Amino acid sequence: MENVVLTIHLLVTLALIGVVLLQRSEGGGLGMGGGGGAVAGRSAATALGKLTWVLGFGLFATSIALTVIAAEKSAGSSVLDRLTDAPAQSAPADAQGDTGLGGSLLPPAAGDDTPLLPSAE
Repeated sequence: MENVVLTIHLLVTLALIGVVLLQRSEGGGLGMGGGGGAVAGRSAATALGKLTWVLGFGLFATSIALTVIAAEKSAGSSVLDRLTDAPAQSAPADAQGDTGLGGSLLPPAAGDDTPLLPSAE
């Protein structure tokens, strides 16, 4: 289901880009110049303008659908919850033996016998 919605989303996005590029440029940025579209009130609705609205609504709808699908697939907890609940399931220890659970960020010096983690005494 997610792949179908994602494919539709990509097709709508490409179509929207094409329709926007096909429209007539009014010149000037932010509605300045080009026949007084901002001053004269409402401009005539063209077929490309209507199609832009339809494709924009479709892009919005597929974005919401993808968000809902992703929320349903989530485990019901945030990433931070998963990190604090299971620190032992994180990445394996690196070549220095550091588990990433605290201590110094620098590797131990040669001949240094101090433990990487504080003892539970």
